[in-house]
Amino acid sequence: MNNIVMKFLKDESGATAIEYGLIASLIALAIITALTTIGSNLSTKLGEVGAALTTPEPKK
Repeated sequence: MNNIVMKFLKDESGATAIEYGLIASLIALAIITALTTIGSNLSTKLGEVGAALTTPEPKK
């Protein structure tokens, strides 16, 4: 019985899986944040380009 308890206490495979899960979720969160920021900046720039293309420049 003592051996079973000691094996259970020394087993770290579950902790490793949890750590990998946490790392994966943090990476996913960073990617989502970056893509959201890039997406809003890109949307703003494309709006500016679209406005510049539809508005004719005044003739000199």
